[in-house]
Amino acid sequence: MDAFSDLIRGVRAHGSLFGSSTLSPPWALHFVDGAPLTLCTVLTGEGWIVPEHGPPEPLRARDTIIVRGPGTFTFVDEVGTAAEPVACGEHCATPEQGGTRHRLGWHDRDGDGPGATTLIVGAYPVRGELSRRLLDALPVVLRVPAGGTSDPVLDHLADELAVDTPGQQVVLDRLLDWMLVCTLREWFDRPGGEPPAWWAAQRDPVVGHALRLLHAEPAAPWTVATLAERTGVSRSTLAKRFAELVGEPPLTYLTHLRMTLAADLLVEQDAATVADIARTVGYSDPFGFSAAFKRVRGANPSEFRRSALVTQ
Repeated sequence: MDAFSDLIRGVRAHGSLFGSSTLSPPWALHFVDGAPLTLCTVLTGEGWIVPEHGPPEPLRARDTIIVRGPGTFTFVDEVGTAAEPVACGEHCATPEQGGTRHRLGWHDRDGDGPGATTLIVGAYPVRGELSRRLLDALPVVLRVPAGGTSDPVLDHLADELAVDTPGQQVVLDRLLDWMLVCTLREWFDRPGGEPPAWWAAQRDPVVGHALRLLHAEPAAPWTVATLAERTGVSRSTLAKRFAELVGEPPLTYLTHLRMTLAADLLVEQDAATVADIARTVGYSDPFGFSAAFKRVRGANPSEFRRSALVTQ
């Protein structure tokens, strides 16, 4: 289990295809839900993404833009368009109008006309504290041009949207997940980029191995010595390289990982005791776990659980 795979596990499309419509200018679609992540791409044509707080970004054929919430954004045919904004979001689609092919408030056409733009928009809920570490590494708007590894996914999306078959939404959800992973990979690896430390560290043969071990077995009784033995280097070499590449010592990283996992478990398993959660994340002593949790999260486990359940 590499760090990226672990962090993205809670980010999943689920019935999230907002649109596969062909639009003719002028248009202004205002996405009002403020989803944690929204992916926008066009199969044909072009337009502009205008975030609530930020400059407009061009979206040309087969480009992909990801917008991070909670801010809203608008997709327009041109900056300063004369079109009246149409509010779109979770309830833009109704099954009675034909599933993924028709959207309330959208100008659908029966084919590509002059100047038409075919838009695909997918929104992603983010479940759990662990996946929020991924969101923290992203800007409000990121853009990946056409021509990368996501192009074959777009071809599959176009083929699936051209038919109306049982199980279509499940297929579209998985394709959108695939599209998101490809887009984020390309953005993190872009020339001159500044990816988060954990992303770059995964490429190191020693530190990357150590990160995979920690994410695969977070409850194991790790010490620097056992982690160094598993990675085939000395304790001093592991400690130095890990701190240089990740920005913190191995066991500090492990503590933060465990407390993030514990925060998710406290909410997801409301019948589990604090002692149960402690054992699950590698603590035999619930008092030691509670002290560590409060130090990292700012509240003890019971207080965190009560607060999280109230805000759900």
